Amino acid sequence: MALVPDQAVRIRNGAQGEEREEVAAAELRPGDIIEIAPGARLPADARLLDALGAFDESALTGESIPVERRQGDKVPAGSLAADRVLRLEVVSEPGNNAIDRILHLIEEAETQRAPIERFIDRFSRWYTPAMMLVALLVVIVPPLAFGQSWDEWIYRGLALLLIGCPCALVISTPAAVTSALAAATRQGALIKGGAALERLAHVDTIAFDKTGTLTLGKPQLTDFISLNRQPEAELLALAAAIEQGSHHPLARAVVAAAKKQGLTLAVAQDLRALPGMGVEGRIDGALWQLLAPSRIPHLGEAIHQQVTRLEEQGKTVVILCSLLNHAGNEAITQATPMALLALRDQIRPEAAAALQELRALGLQSIMLTGDNPRAAEAIATELGMGWRASLLPEGKVEEIAKLAKQQKVAMIGDGINDAPAMKRASIGIAMGGGTDVALETADAALTHNQLGGIAAMIRLSRAALANIHQNIALALGLKAIFLVTSLLGITGLWIAVLADTGATALVTANALRLLRKR
Repeated sequence: MALVPDQAVRIRNGAQGEEREEVAAAELRPGDIIEIAPGARLPADARLLDALGAFDESALTGESIPVERRQGDKVPAGSLAADRVLRLEVVSEPGNNAIDRILHLIEEAETQRAPIERFIDRFSRWYTPAMMLVALLVVIVPPLAFGQSWDEWIYRGLALLLIGCPCALVISTPAAVTSALAAATRQGALIKGGAALERLAHVDTIAFDKTGTLTLGKPQLTDFISLNRQPEAELLALAAAIEQGSHHPLARAVVAAAKKQGLTLAVAQDLRALPGMGVEGRIDGALWQLLAPSRIPHLGEAIHQQVTRLEEQGKTVVILCSLLNHAGNEAITQATPMALLALRDQIRPEAAAALQELRALGLQSIMLTGDNPRAAEAIATELGMGWRASLLPEGKVEEIAKLAKQQKVAMIGDGINDAPAMKRASIGIAMGGGTDVALETADAALTHNQLGGIAAMIRLSRAALANIHQNIALALGLKAIFLVTSLLGITGLWIAVLADTGATALVTANALRLLRKR
C-alpha cells in the first residue's frame, strides 16, 4: 500500500487558467487530470495524455527495465515516472486501482486454500476416550461376567491405561516438526510452521518468478560491438559519459562496465533524456546519443541482423550514435551508428544447478514472468524449464490455478507482484531479499537468497514427513504389543511405565536426528 502515494497534484481549469492543487489520493475520481514529477509514483490507474513517457512498473511486473508508454496507454497505480513531468487522466475509482486489486487477490487466494487437517488431530478425537473405555471394561467385565478377581483385573486395567497413554503419539509430530524447522533455519530457510512443512513435502511443480528470483535483478553489459573499427574502450567511455548520473538500470549497467575496465570518463555537457528514445549529451563539442534500435530510421540490414540476433538471446540492445549537424544549425542531418550495446539481467550463478537438483527430486519447473516472450524464452531455454510470459499478477494467479488442478504447486518470488500467486499456490516461498509483502505472504523464505536452498528444503520436508510416519508407527506399534501383553498379564505396571516413557524418549530421539539432516 505504501507504493501508492497519499497525495496527488490535480490540474483544474480555473478563472486564472490552469490551477494545480494538492489533494488526497482518495479524492481522485475518473476523469481527473493529474501531474507527476520524475521519480514520483502514480496514485491511481491513469491514461497517459502526453505523447510519450517511460515508467518503472516493477511494482506490478517485477521487471526492472522501464516501459515506454504512448499517448492513450493505461498505466497502473504504483508505477514510477522515469524521465520527465507527465500528465495523465485518472481511470480508476478509489480503492480499485492496480495495487488494491493485488491486495484483494491475496485475500481471495487465501480463502481458496483449505487448511490441512493433521493426522494426529483426527486420531486423537477417538483414541483417548476409546482407551479409557477399554481400560474401564477390562476392570469391570471379567469380575462381573466371569467371577474373576477384582484385584487382578484392576491391576491389569491400570497397566492398560498406562500403556494406552498417548504421550509418545502426541509428541511424535511436534518433535519432528520442531527439529525440521530448526534444521531448516540453520541452513538459511525459514518455514512458517508444520502445515507449510507438510505441504512442501508433497509439491510436484515449482513455479518461479524471473526477475530477482531466477535472475539477479541487475542488468549487466554483456556485449559491446564497435561498428566503425574504433576501439571499443573509447566508445564505451563515451557511452558511459553521457549515462553518468542517470538512475535508469541500463544506464547504471553501462557506467559500471566502464568503471570495471578502469576507463576515464569525460564530462558530458547538455545532458538530456529523450522521452521514449534514449539519452544524449555533448562531449568535446560532438553530440552523442544512446538510442533504442527502433528510433533509428535507417539502421542498415547488417546492423539490423546483429540487433535481432542479440535480442533473440533475451538481451536489450541500445545503439551509440554520433550526430553531425549543419554549421550553426541544430537540425540533425545524419545519425551514424558507432556501437551496439547489449544488456541482460544475469541469471543467478546457482540457478542451473538448483533446477538440476529439483529435477533429480522428480520435480517440474516453470517460469512465470511479466517480461516479454523473447527474453523469457531465452532464459527458460538456457535453464531447461517451461515458461509463461507477459503476465501481470492476475495472469500469474490464473496460471497457478491451472497447474493446481492436477498437481501441488510451490510459487517462488520476491516482489509484491508475486504475492497473489504465492498465496494461490500450495505453498509460497519468498527470496529473502524480496519485498516485505512477499515475505509476509510466503509460507517459507530463503534468507540467504540462494536457489539451492529450495531442494534442501524439500529434502528436509520429505525427511520430516517420513520421520513423523516412523514415530507414529513406533508409538502405535509399541502400544499394540504391550496392550496385548498387559491384557494377558505378562507385563505389569512397572513395565507399562517403562514402555510408555521409553516410547516417548524413542520418538523424541528419532525426531532429533533431523537436526543433523543436510
